[in-house]
Amino acid sequence: MDFVSFVDNPENSVDFVSFVDNPENSVDFVFFVDNPENSVDFVSFVDNPENSVDFVSFVDNPKTPWISCPSWTNYKPPWTIFFTVMRYLSGLTLIKMTGRKILLCALLWITFLCGASAQWKAYLSYYEPTEIEKAGDGTLYVLASGGIYSYNPSDQQIITYDKTTSLSDCGIAHIAWCQTAKRLVIVYNDYNIDLLSPNGNVVNLPAYMNTSMTDDKTINSIDVSGSYAYLATNFGIVQINVANAEFVNTYKLGFSVNYVYSDSQYLYAASADKGLYRGSLTDNLLDPNEWTRTGEYTARPKTMDPQLLDVVKTLSPGGPKSNFTGLIKLHNGKLYVSSALPSINEREGIIQVYDGQNWTFSEDWDSIKVKTGQRFSSLFDFEIDPKDDNHLYVGCQSGLYEFNNLKFTKLWNDTNSPLLVAATVPDGNKDYTITTATKFDGNGNLWVFNSISPSTSILELSNGSEWTSHHHQELMVSNISPARSFEQMTEPIFDSRNLMWFTNAFYRSPSLICYQISTDEVKVFKNLINEDGTTINTYDVSCVAEDKDNNIWIGTDQGPLMLAPDQITADNPVFTQVKVPRNDGTDYADYLLSGVNITCMVIDKANRKWFGTGGNGIYLIGSDNITQLQHFTTDNSPLISNTVNSMVLNESTGEMFIATDMGLCSYTSYIPSSQDEGMTKDNVYAYPNPVRPDYNGAITITGLTNDADVKITTSTGALVNQGRASNGQYRWYGLDSNGKRVASGIYMVLVATPEGDKGVVCKIAVIN
Repeated sequence: MDFVSFVDNPENSVDFVSFVDNPENSVDFVFFVDNPENSVDFVSFVDNPENSVDFVSFVDNPKTPWISCPSWTNYKPPWTIFFTVMRYLSGLTLIKMTGRKILLCALLWITFLCGASAQWKAYLSYYEPTEIEKAGDGTLYVLASGGIYSYNPSDQQIITYDKTTSLSDCGIAHIAWCQTAKRLVIVYNDYNIDLLSPNGNVVNLPAYMNTSMTDDKTINSIDVSGSYAYLATNFGIVQINVANAEFVNTYKLGFSVNYVYSDSQYLYAASADKGLYRGSLTDNLLDPNEWTRTGEYTARPKTMDPQLLDVVKTLSPGGPKSNFTGLIKLHNGKLYVSSALPSINEREGIIQVYDGQNWTFSEDWDSIKVKTGQRFSSLFDFEIDPKDDNHLYVGCQSGLYEFNNLKFTKLWNDTNSPLLVAATVPDGNKDYTITTATKFDGNGNLWVFNSISPSTSILELSNGSEWTSHHHQELMVSNISPARSFEQMTEPIFDSRNLMWFTNAFYRSPSLICYQISTDEVKVFKNLINEDGTTINTYDVSCVAEDKDNNIWIGTDQGPLMLAPDQITADNPVFTQVKVPRNDGTDYADYLLSGVNITCMVIDKANRKWFGTGGNGIYLIGSDNITQLQHFTTDNSPLISNTVNSMVLNESTGEMFIATDMGLCSYTSYIPSSQDEGMTKDNVYAYPNPVRPDYNGAITITGLTNDADVKITTSTGALVNQGRASNGQYRWYGLDSNGKRVASGIYMVLVATPEGDKGVVCKIAVIN
């Protein structure tokens, strides 16, 4: 079947298409136009290596408002999709399409491509200029805080460039303007190279980055001569023809080169280690012996032109002050960003606030240090007063800091509060009053966590001045001297039961902790045992969240774990390590994201799980806890780093803000509502489907509500199996009520909710 077209026909639908043992059957193009009833309920291709659905498009069809591309299960960059689409539009199938259909298809895909690129946005810093390059037309290209922007003096236009718009990478080390080629050479910290034209076009040269070599590939500077750019590296020189966008030569000199320059006869290599060398442009400079030492090294520090710098200092490209993004939170439409990672380090602290248009910043750390004598560094956590947007508390390495209108007002430490200096600091240095977490409760009380303390752990601050200790011996590290509380108590949340949950994100005692304020009881989950009775050996429990089914999820360095409500009070609690079937004809399954270091998580209103990781990007898992909807990495998306420190979702707009070790970015997508997530044909499905003759394992129906009544019938309505869903799933082994395997055919899955809603949610094909 080369082409299927349904035009202005409300009755057309495909309920079930099955090709069995037929190598010729294929669907190259399926196109539905102006057809409100069109739907594809089930498509099955069995034992047919040629069967495929190459393109499915639904236009002006409210039942299927999106494009379905069965072969694209994960996100692909829009440019990849574009070339794939063009291949189909330029193929033989095109001659079977009318002009109207071609136009509709093209418009649909143009809309899709534009939308895909607009899904991502970067919020990068441009506050610290390090290099300025002036183009022939007077345009200034400015490298600042590892990002780049241009300024045109004639119209005063400022344009920022980043990975979400045009660039291939992030974290820029050097730039240089090539007037002959009219291109800006951009070198990244990972040795990737871009050539940027004034019109915004970018040519990527990844060969140097991708080349494996034992030499140190560090690029120390870029020097331009004519149409050539010379990269001074720690092993020699790399020559690029900027006009032709190609590498020309690699001169391995055997020593580090700080900068390069040339004249009409010679190419010069200046090395702080070896001196000044030159080679004749008429010789074979690939041979190190053709290079001659001609003198001593003269330093040539790359300084910015003072006049250009004065111009740059007047510019406001926007963005935060720092790309070091740790914890991020949303409050009343404002985004709050901490500049330091939530760990013990010496990075200066700052709180940055974005209101959707402008950034404002807290008092700088030098000013605070003058007032307190303590370092405002290592920001672990912060909280915005629910009664006053301008009032916030910041927990950091040296105590609890209080701010009003982003101005420092007070420091709480061991001199004016129960907070204690870390037990591991023998001299009582107040720079180590480790305050790792803060959280307001529903009554306006601030809960404060004092980690590594000799005798405190949980503290309560009421009415802005009254302190109460809620210390528990269970929160002390056992069998260690000196005695201390858990090293990094963090990520507190209040669940639907008004229980406070937090974690100890430290390798010595990785734990999940539940604190019931009403009874002042603490329960520590140290032994993490899954449903198979296996102890999960984790070194980090980094985050905690509650889903829409009241399950508690934790992120660990071994993947995500779930604690069901009935296990919270169990004597020997069992954590669910969700099993994902392989669907390869066996009963085997793999644990969800097993071995992946989960650093943060967000559960949206559709009960989907967003997992940020320490090196693997972002995973989006469906409400069934099994289906991987997306896996964003730096390779397949504009995500600026695979190391994700924190995430927060604006559910009203669908924008997911992502804090990484390279800066802040966001991804905007449609977030299904709770109504969208009901038991419908759109989100309930069975697997494997179809069920092949050699498969004898469980057929799992997922996407169900808890305790939903499930009935499986023949197409004529005869009942073959029934039961109740558990944890959103129901399992059927393809047997009838007598325990015999059912005959080949289509079986209907009917469900009924406790509210009495009934209907067919999916169909299962059984082939014997």
